Order: sequence, then C-alpha cells, then structure tokens
Amino acid sequence: MKTRAISTAYAKNRPLSTIRVRASAGNPRRGWLTAGPLTIPVALGRGGIRANKREGDGGTPKGSFRPRQLWWRGDRHSRPQTFLPVRAIQPEDAWCEDPSDRHYNRPIRRGSEQGGDRLTRADQLYDFIVEIDHNTRPRIPGRGSAVFLHLARDNFGPTAGCVSMRQAAMVQLLRRLGPRTRIIIG
Repeated sequence: MKTRAISTAYAKNRPLSTIRVRASAGNPRRGWLTAGPLTIPVALGRGGIRANKREGDGGTPKGSFRPRQLWWRGDRHSRPQTFLPVRAIQPEDAWCEDPSDRHYNRPIRRGSEQGGDRLTRADQLYDFIVEIDHNTRPRIPGRGSAVFLHLARDNFGPTAGCVSMRQAAMVQLLRRLGPRTRIIIG
C-alpha cells in the first residue's frame, strides 16, 4: 500500500491543530503566540498569565481553550478568511461581565444606556474578536469573563485579561483558526 504525502499547499489551507501563547521572559504582560511556523508578539493581561483566573484580576487565564467564533466589525473591514463561524458585530452587542447575572460570560444585547462590555468601540481593539471557551462549561460566577483574542493597542499596552495582537497578525492567524484548534496559554 502506498502512502500519500500531504502537499504543503493543502496543509497551509487547513486549520491548525494547536497554537500556543507564552509570556515573554522578564515581562509577564507581553508574550508570544506560536501558530505553526508563525510567531506573533502579543500583549497579555496586566496581571500576567494566571492559573486561578478571577473576574477583574487582569490575568490572562492559563489553560487549554478552543475558539468558538469570530466577531468582526463589518462596518470597518471586509469579512476575513477563517474556518471559524463568523458574526458581524452590531451596535447593541455587548458581553455580560456581572457574576450575579444569569447571562454572565455570554454575549448580550444592550441599549445605548445599558451596561456590559460593548463590542462596538470607538477604538480598533474589538474590530476582530475571537471568542474562546474560557469559563463556559460550566460557567462559574467570578471566574472570569470576556476573555478574547483581539487587536492590540498601539503601544502594546496590557489587556484586562485577553491576548491581543496587531491587525495584520490577527488576519494572518484567522486564516488558520478553526473550531477544533486548541489554544494553549501558559
């Protein structure tokens, strides 16, 4: 029986099985995301990578996660190529960060006068958001919410617990992310 080699062209068009995020030596607020041959500088939470993530601690959760879907600003960018389910961000889209709310760590719809982490922002940080399955099964109040892969600030300042990167890197990474890709942080 003959074995067939997978062509590199085909391999480049499949989702990656694993990506890894690690803190930089000497700076726990910055790190590196490795995705196949691609290495991307990233900003991490102001609390560094934490094994025991809590709401508001600024930590990026340590663990193995899966991407759930891509949220993107269709009013600012064309739809990017990805293997993930895609959802355009609407003005009323937000994320529930209140541990006492039954919708904690879930997307919600809010009027302009209501709270929640708004997905439509004046800056570019949430123009592309990869929702990951941190604290979803089961959802435990106070164990952290709204942990995403998203775009970085110009100065690569720390996040509130997410992993952020430049837009060009995000677009390149999205081409290789699928629902079964494991995101290993730590």
